[in-house]
Amino acid sequence: MTPTLVIFAKAPQAGQVKRRLAAAIGDVSAAQFYRHTLSTMVRRLGNDPRWKTILAVTPDRAARPLAVHYNIPAAPQAGGDLGDRMNRAMQALPPGPVVIIGSDIPDIRPAHIQQAFKALGDHDAVFGPGEDGGYWLVGLRRRPMIPSIFGDVRWSTEHALNDTLANFSDGAKIATLETLNDIDTGGDYFAWRRRTFGMAG
Repeated sequence: MTPTLVIFAKAPQAGQVKRRLAAAIGDVSAAQFYRHTLSTMVRRLGNDPRWKTILAVTPDRAARPLAVHYNIPAAPQAGGDLGDRMNRAMQALPPGPVVIIGSDIPDIRPAHIQQAFKALGDHDAVFGPGEDGGYWLVGLRRRPMIPSIFGDVRWSTEHALNDTLANFSDGAKIATLETLNDIDTGGDYFAWRRRTFGMAG
């Protein structure tokens, strides 16, 4: 059973991605940042032989163009909130462990994905917690069943991780990875720039 990595991605169009970040740096710069981050992530992770990688894309019509552009399998996310879309991916993929990540976490490396799949060898689930109370990675072993864990979650709030954890049955074995930060706001962006490049702009 081949492990599957799913990268949730948006078409990198100005005015359509990273709107909270765009409020601080402008639509064009936000889209450029997102495009660069997504491209870097696909290059780092997409051809790793230890797992199969696919893009889950919104809007649905962008799935084929992104698959061609990045030379990687892609599928539409389809409708619903984030929980609906992640649950659909978990339920639809072939047997084997599945890890889902977002496409706006510049610090993700292959080692993080390998650690997640290793954890799923003896845990039911694995999470990469975010500094904001959400999570940048979620993975499920999906054996002997695929739990539905994404209902009644307050997405884009500090409650997202705890709400998701509350959906597990008693006795579930859950692993956690290191805390990373996705880039949603101007504050996130400038903090990342300082960490990475030693500059604020």
